[in-house]
Amino acid sequence: MKLTDARKSPSGTRYWRAGRGAPVVLIHGVGLDATMWQAQVDALAKHYEVIAYDMLGHGESALPTEDATLDDYADQLLALLDELKLPKATVVGFSMGGLVARAFALRHPPRLNAMVVLSSVFERNERQRAGVRRRLDETRKQGPTANVDGALERWFSPSFRDAHPECIAAVRNRVTSNHPEGYYRSYALFVTQDGFGLDKLASIRVPVLIATGELDPGSTPQMASALAEHLPDAHVHILRGQRHMAPVEAASEVNSLLVRFLDDVHNRALQEEIPG
Repeated sequence: MKLTDARKSPSGTRYWRAGRGAPVVLIHGVGLDATMWQAQVDALAKHYEVIAYDMLGHGESALPTEDATLDDYADQLLALLDELKLPKATVVGFSMGGLVARAFALRHPPRLNAMVVLSSVFERNERQRAGVRRRLDETRKQGPTANVDGALERWFSPSFRDAHPECIAAVRNRVTSNHPEGYYRSYALFVTQDGFGLDKLASIRVPVLIATGELDPGSTPQMASALAEHLPDAHVHILRGQRHMAPVEAASEVNSLLVRFLDDVHNRALQEEIPG
């Protein structure tokens, strides 16, 4: 994922595209951008066509409007698929990207093959909700620099932070360089929409993988299991010993998990196409 390989869609979304095969779209988390998926693009592009893009308000994509909802983020993905002439895709959403994936599944079901919800949130309890609301208030006052050091402590294990200071510095720089309004508007949705589509989740009939880190304090294993209970064809996988940024800190494990799931979905689709 070299910066020089990035493209801009007609509607203004920055994206990367690599590999050949069934399409897989990767959606990053709040405050990050598509480059967080470097290891996943490298691994998945050996088997699939992989598209990683910047959400509204992130990277070099357009800012969300002041009254934007998760449906607007889902429509951004729809526009990108249309512009790339991709009728359907498997969508992998990390953290806030998992909320966008859920919104896309509910808003544009014919365009979804399967879904992965990775390290995402679902129905926070009151203590968790109070914590993210406090951080949102601080973000309103201080901009993207608010709470970034605390976030890095939650996202990465101490051993990884000590061993990879250059990676931590790059993530910190990515978060703090966000446009203040784009970051705040996106973060507000991340804070308030953890229960998005609760009464409609049973209508998502595609295969779903829900995975999170065993030690992720914000996207807990309990949340993963609770979300799976509302989905007809969902499987939960807990990444042992991992915190939030598992796609970076445990890239090999996450890549293997994704490849197994995608291969299973692809093989299931092929079997369904065989007559008799």
